Amino acid sequence: MSIGATLAAARRRAGLTVSDVSHRTRVTEPIIRGIEQDDYAACGGDFYARGHIRAIARAVGEDPVPLIDEFDSTWRSAKEVTAAEVFQPAMPLRKRERRRVRWAAVLAVLVLAVLGFATYKFVSGVGRARPTAATSPRPSPPGGPTNPPASAPAVQGSTAQSTSAQASASQASTSPAPSASPVTVLAPASVTAFGPAGRGDGDDPQRAALAIGGDRAQPWISQWYATARFGALKQGTGLLLDMGRPVTVASVRVSLVNSGADIQLRAGSKPVPAWLPVVAHVSNAGRTAQLKPAAPVHVRYLLIWFTKLPPDNEGHYRAGVYRITVLGHR
Repeated sequence: MSIGATLAAARRRAGLTVSDVSHRTRVTEPIIRGIEQDDYAACGGDFYARGHIRAIARAVGEDPVPLIDEFDSTWRSAKEVTAAEVFQPAMPLRKRERRRVRWAAVLAVLVLAVLGFATYKFVSGVGRARPTAATSPRPSPPGGPTNPPASAPAVQGSTAQSTSAQASASQASTSPAPSASPVTVLAPASVTAFGPAGRGDGDDPQRAALAIGGDRAQPWISQWYATARFGALKQGTGLLLDMGRPVTVASVRVSLVNSGADIQLRAGSKPVPAWLPVVAHVSNAGRTAQLKPAAPVHVRYLLIWFTKLPPDNEGHYRAGVYRITVLGHR
């Protein structure tokens, strides 16, 4: 009997479905179905195929040792991934990050220039209004006020306009300044597993909603990997929060199952990796990661992006999230 047939028969004897095995092992259902058909193409190489076979066998009560031996003798690839290739870091994103930094600097200069120009116009406008407002109105000639002749040129900043400006300035100075809206907890409209290619490439997408459920016993957990840097298979994994509409975000708090992760907070107006720049990050996070941008950001989408995974209790590396708290105001 083949490896796949042995595992499928053991699963049926144990009274388990493919979904049950996936929940116990965190191996995706398509990979489990492929292995039961002796199709290992979706495993990503011999190294990961052995790991999946071992995890599935233990979940269904089968001895994994003879199955691994049979895999090595029957299905082992001609060119197996070496340890050096497994631990080789993924292609760096330094160039893309530098480009983002340059654009951020340009935008910052433009914003400062606009603010400076607006301040200059405001100050110069107030300076022109004060002397006119301070001038006392001339007494009316005998017989009451008279209108200027039609041939007389119009005078900019007349007494009536100055009086109106003075009254407006006085009202503005005496009115209390509006208080800033308080920071509150903002509930996401939805949460989606997210990978390097977007929403169709995330880990364990069926259970992404558990990341905001608040139950530590029922978290969202990513696929397991052989190294903290995803075994050089990808550059990261994460969760995309859709706030439903643009909101102002002051900070995000992430509650984790295990400590030791590197996490980025990305934010933007479109659910596309190129439109989600990094606004905050934390390294070697504990059980709670606090991600706070340098200034509040007004966005619709937030991406919790893991660039380094924490170790689990089984000798693997995977991310686990059971609560995400977004603080800000609408």
